[in-house]
Amino acid sequence: MNHQEIDTLVKSWIIDSATAPANPRVQQVVVGLVSALCKTIEDLDIQATEFWTGLEYLREAGVRNELGLLAPGLGLERFLDIRADEAEAKAGLTGGTPRTIEGPLYVAGAPESKGYARLDDGTEVDKAEVLFMQGTVRDEQGKPLANAKVEVWHCNLMGGYSFFDQTQSAFNLRRTIYTDGEGRYQFRSFLPVGYSCPPDGTTQRLLDQLGRHGHRPAHIHFFISAEGQRKLTTQINIDGDEYLWDDFAFASREGLVPAVRHITDTAKISAKGLDQPYAEIDFDFSLYADRDAAPAAEVERVRAAA
Repeated sequence: MNHQEIDTLVKSWIIDSATAPANPRVQQVVVGLVSALCKTIEDLDIQATEFWTGLEYLREAGVRNELGLLAPGLGLERFLDIRADEAEAKAGLTGGTPRTIEGPLYVAGAPESKGYARLDDGTEVDKAEVLFMQGTVRDEQGKPLANAKVEVWHCNLMGGYSFFDQTQSAFNLRRTIYTDGEGRYQFRSFLPVGYSCPPDGTTQRLLDQLGRHGHRPAHIHFFISAEGQRKLTTQINIDGDEYLWDDFAFASREGLVPAVRHITDTAKISAKGLDQPYAEIDFDFSLYADRDAAPAAEVERVRAAA
């Protein structure tokens, strides 16, 4: 069949067969997806066994809760960010902190504090370099935003995230910090490590077939929001990581790799209440003001909550 014949056939299945009022947007999306899939089946001569193997793969990925990992691994989540960047640029929004993918591991309800928080529960403090990260949340004009909401989360030294990794304490390495009167935030944690897709999982199985690795560089996730401002979803990567510019999720971006300073001065170490060197990162976030012409910045999706 040629593509025009496929379009006609799919229309007869999805639109012409409707006997009750339908959601036009859902119809439009389903027609587009089914047409594209049918054309791929025809163009690549996909056999029935291959088709059902693919469906079984998606079923298994769903059972393992890996679809949220597969989407960034295939570049789909990055593609959504590219489109959002283009839409913001068309609306005249440029120069703010770059967005990048959320990933599947956010958990709502993290403990809240004002200005400062310690993220880790102390169980790995002797195994990693202590990190202090701080900065200011600003608007487009550079004005500090008091009471901005900084949600932050990252993995432990085994590459696991609390809540999903039941061996960790509740909300380990997850906090919500509201900026002080001068728009400042700070937290103490430790320098995170990179991690990989589950080696026995469905995502890595597909990556193996594609000749690709499943590694992510060390990174820290953020949601930044404030009244009258567009919510920012982003993450910073730890400079020097082996996979810094080879992230399987395609999330590394210029502007999101701040310098890491390793502090060895004994007076500064003592002032932090430490007895060993530590790392520091300074990073300011710049938000865009809400605009009617810009696309929605809040992504509605199912997220874990505890």
